[in-house]
Amino acid sequence: MTMLTMLTTEAAAAGSLAGEWGALSSVLVVGTGLIGTSVGLALRARGVAVYLSDRDPAAAALAQDLGAGLVQEPTGEPELVVLAIPPAAVPLVLLGAERLYLQATFTDLASVKSEPQREIEALGCDASRFVGGHPLAGRERSGAGAARADLFEGRPWVLTPSAASNGRAVARAAQLATLCGAQLVTMTPERHDEAVALVSHVPQLMASLTAARLAGADDDLVALAGQGIRDVTRIAASDPGLWTEILGANSPFVRDVLDAVSGDLATLLDALAKSTHRSGDLSGSRPALSAVTELLERGNAGQGRIPGKHGAPPATYTMVPVVVPDSPGELARLLVACGDAGINVEDVSIEHSPGQPVGLVEIAVKPAAAQVLADALRVRGWSVHF
Repeated sequence: MTMLTMLTTEAAAAGSLAGEWGALSSVLVVGTGLIGTSVGLALRARGVAVYLSDRDPAAAALAQDLGAGLVQEPTGEPELVVLAIPPAAVPLVLLGAERLYLQATFTDLASVKSEPQREIEALGCDASRFVGGHPLAGRERSGAGAARADLFEGRPWVLTPSAASNGRAVARAAQLATLCGAQLVTMTPERHDEAVALVSHVPQLMASLTAARLAGADDDLVALAGQGIRDVTRIAASDPGLWTEILGANSPFVRDVLDAVSGDLATLLDALAKSTHRSGDLSGSRPALSAVTELLERGNAGQGRIPGKHGAPPATYTMVPVVVPDSPGELARLLVACGDAGINVEDVSIEHSPGQPVGLVEIAVKPAAAQVLADALRVRGWSVHF
């Protein structure tokens, strides 16, 4: 049986993951930041005994108070030790944990896989008991206080088993991902790092580059910021120290993507330099600006490839715009009205300018449901513009 087949079979349902090793019942989480605490919360909600460890006692205590587990030594050996720590720390912490827990299996949650795997093997760790892992989920906020039990629901969770990883270690890591509600994916460490450079690491840099332009800008310019720049720069609020380490650990693949972006920027700069708008005559601009159009069209095509809800293929939804008063409980009342109409809300976006007494809420639904929802909301007194 191939590793991919085993993962697919084992991930069919949480109850079927026990296999010959039994249900996962005892887990030690090392690192109680956003990801580690979220793992603890998810596992506790499913009845798993979770023990917490962190070099910062205050962080561990907060995670415990939030209900993510107990800050104490596990009762007996844990079945799985989860290393929710930065990539550079994984090899040495794994080596120490393996010497302490001689029967446990191990996984990590770091966002870079190739370099840690190489160092693990070079250090002489027992690679048979280790499976690399990375849940593709997060928030722009960090720390245990930002943790959520549903953080991983429907999100990809990549496992990167090595040739040495044994079946028990793979099954335990797969159980962890499935108990957290994630969708299992298996890749080589190198393929994983190539993927996250494209869909996570460079987007983080692009958000930070855009937000950095605002840092020294005049107040009257920044005051015009709307939802577009909020969307683009949301993740720029992430922890700079953590991202410096991540980007450094994955620098080869990040550089490859940035090289391609640099080529596109050079083309854009050249096109804009050649464009002319003298005396209202745009004819001279059009040939040069065709390169701009081509890039924007490629952007349309790329955005359309982003997986939709629950990782499914991209779906085209219809947006139903509704004007909502800026008052307590109004958004909740709108969503309840959607439910009363029997319509499943696929997504929601909110456009609201400071100082305005109303906001515009766009409700994404399947095309066949759009008119039904619009009619139902109008009957209930909502201002629908569809």
